[in-house]
Parts: sequence; structure tokens; C-alpha cells
Amino acid sequence: MAETHVLFVEDDDVIREATQLALERDGFRVTAMPDGLAGLDAFRARQPDIALLDVMLPGMDGVSLCRRIRDESTVPVIMLSARADSIDVVLGLEAGADDYVTKPFDGSVLVARIRAVLRRFGHAGGPGSGGGAEAADAADGGVLVFGDLAVDTDGMEVRRGGAPVSLTPTEMRLLLEFSSAPGTVLSRDKLLERVWDYGWGGDTRVVDVHVQRLRTKIGQDRIETVRGFGYKLKA
Repeated sequence: MAETHVLFVEDDDVIREATQLALERDGFRVTAMPDGLAGLDAFRARQPDIALLDVMLPGMDGVSLCRRIRDESTVPVIMLSARADSIDVVLGLEAGADDYVTKPFDGSVLVARIRAVLRRFGHAGGPGSGGGAEAADAADGGVLVFGDLAVDTDGMEVRRGGAPVSLTPTEMRLLLEFSSAPGTVLSRDKLLERVWDYGWGGDTRVVDVHVQRLRTKIGQDRIETVRGFGYKLKA
């Protein structure tokens, strides 16, 4: 298997160099850049498999960089934030990031999160490495229809009112979980485990923001919030 190419954008020289060395020791190929503008140029020129973006960057901040990347690609993005309670975390997720890691971070934790994201995107692991793919296989296959929403679980395509809907891989896996059990309430913890591959407790804001992003694409009333329990897809 070819080396996974990581774009790492971080303005702190010590963190950038130490993290690059740690990732390279784990077998990743790393392009490290010190600011947002250089990071965008590197993304366009080198087409990495995944991007790690610090929130606070000179030239172009990480949230804006994430938004520019998401306008051009569905490549997975992980944001790095210095504070777990920062509004920047939510802004990054709303901009299209798939996950975030709080600084300071342990190198093994970062590697585990990178590999979890890559498994969701099909860059690593294999069939059955995560809940979404298994849920789709467990369904009857073909096209599932919910009102004006059609989910092709074989072709991995979604249409609303006959028009194609563009989803990121994380959004697609989230929709597959809902469509495999319409009318069933799925807790945030269960979605974290199945979609984000968290074998431990995670920040449920990741789920909430992705559900909201998914709603804007498939219809605000298609996914119902069940207070105190989680979410369900209306059958």
C-alpha cells in the first residue's frame, strides 16, 4: 500500500517539526507548512490524502483554509485546536472538518485519530472497518427511498427530488447509519462509535454539527432530534 500523504499546517516550529517526525516514524509521508496560504498552495499542488490544520494560522486561519479545501475536495480534514471548549472547534466542523484533536496531544492519539478518519474514507483498513459500511451491507442494497430522498447504498449516491446531493464521506456514512434503521433513535455515542470509529468517549459536538450539515443538504425536517436520546431518520 502506498504511503499515506499528510498535509500538516502549523505555525509553531517546534510542534510542526516534532509532529512531522512522529508521523513519519509511523509510516506517513508528511508535507509540513507554516501558514495557511502556503498550506493551500501545497494542498493544490500535492493532493494529500488527509489534511491536519491548526486553527490559529498566519496569512489564512485554519477555519478559512478548511473551507477553501472543502470547496475543492472531499479529502478528510482534522482540525487542531488549543482549547477543547473553543468556538473555533465548532467553526472548524461547520467549515467542513471531519474531526478535531485538542492540543497538546499525544502522538499516538493523533495517529489513532488519523487512521480512524482514513478508515472511514477508505484509505486504510478494509471492509467492515467501521459501522457505516456494515450498516449499508446489512440493508437490502439498491436504492432506499424516504419521501423525496433517495439513497443508493450500492453506488454511494444521494438524490433529493431527483437532483444529486453532494456529501462528504463522513456525511455519507452518517446518512447510511440513519437510512439503515429509519425511525430508530440513534444516540450520539452510538454514532460516534459507528461513524467516527471512537472506541472511547468523544465530543458529541462532532455529531451535532455533522447532523446539522446533513440536514441542510437533505432537508431540515428529514432527521428528527429526540431530546435526551439522539436522532432518527423519519421513515
